[in-house]
Amino acid sequence: GPYVLVTPNETRRKQLQQSKLSFAKKELDDLEQWKKEHKPGPITLVPQRLGGNESEAQVRQNQQMILMQSKYQKKHKREEYVKAKKAAEEAEILKKKAIQREKAERLEVKKRQEEMQRREMLLEDQKYKTNELLNRLDVGLPKSDSCQIANPGRESTAW
Repeated sequence: GPYVLVTPNETRRKQLQQSKLSFAKKELDDLEQWKKEHKPGPITLVPQRLGGNESEAQVRQNQQMILMQSKYQKKHKREEYVKAKKAAEEAEILKKKAIQREKAERLEVKKRQEEMQRREMLLEDQKYKTNELLNRLDVGLPKSDSCQIANPGRESTAW
């Protein structure tokens, strides 16, 4: 569709730009004025002797001793760290060994129980088979009260 183009008013535009520039300059001037007003003053300290009662040579000697001791302290600290790390690793290894030992013991107990069950079942089966065999033998033999036993005398022989 059609549209209308409105041209800007040049004088008004220049006025706005001028007012913005003057406002920015005024703000910068105010900031500079505030900085000047709130500038910290000079620091005045009363001179005093530092370092205590020791001489410079003694202080330097103490610093040298501290430096030498710090080397040993670092070494000692590093050794302590290594010892602690080894102890932690050893404790973890012992813990793992204990867990494995428990597992092995449980497995051993389980194996013993299974072996005992197997033996019991074997004994039961053996008793069952023995009884079965004895029953078959009893069935196969004639009973003693119904069986006639031949008298081994002379009259029994027909010859």
